[in-house]
Amino acid sequence: MITSFYSKEEIYDMGFKSCGENVLISRKASIYGVSNISIGENVRIDDFCILSGNITLGNYIHIGAYSALFGGAKGIEMMDFSGLSSRCVIYAETDDYQGDFLTNPTVSDAYRNVSGGKVTLHKHVIIGSGTCILPDVTLAEGVSVGAMSMVNQSLDEWGVYAGCPCKRIKERSKNLIALEQKFKEYVGEQNLI
Repeated sequence: MITSFYSKEEIYDMGFKSCGENVLISRKASIYGVSNISIGENVRIDDFCILSGNITLGNYIHIGAYSALFGGAKGIEMMDFSGLSSRCVIYAETDDYQGDFLTNPTVSDAYRNVSGGKVTLHKHVIIGSGTCILPDVTLAEGVSVGAMSMVNQSLDEWGVYAGCPCKRIKERSKNLIALEQKFKEYVGEQNLI
């Protein structure tokens, strides 16, 4: 029976670098360079997402519809319990837009100036719809970014950020750390049955 998500066997046959249990990938997602992508457990990738380049996804991660992760050689890492709402985009590399070089992947590298750096979303980072994250930034543990924001610099832990470029608005509650522990205990109990 064909469903809207790939089967476990189909995901295995794709050739990911590694892939855990309970992974749901939409048949409408586009994934390039699967041998450079590692996926943990309990991960869901929705319709019309694009994953390309060096990408590492931890456990309990959701990537909402129409989101794109362009890891290139520099890479993107999403740690446990992090997530992207719909229409988010993360770039680990970018062309030089100042006019001294040509741009886009149809042009030979000799005429381009691609730069960037790894993008890391630490544990419990949540990104609101329509947000753009630029290369070479780290979002520390517990960061929350509001919808339609642009992240162009690293963000300190347990803050709520929003805007273009985003700025810290307030502190984020750490109550979800206790919820994570309760959730893990619940999951452990379910596995004993």
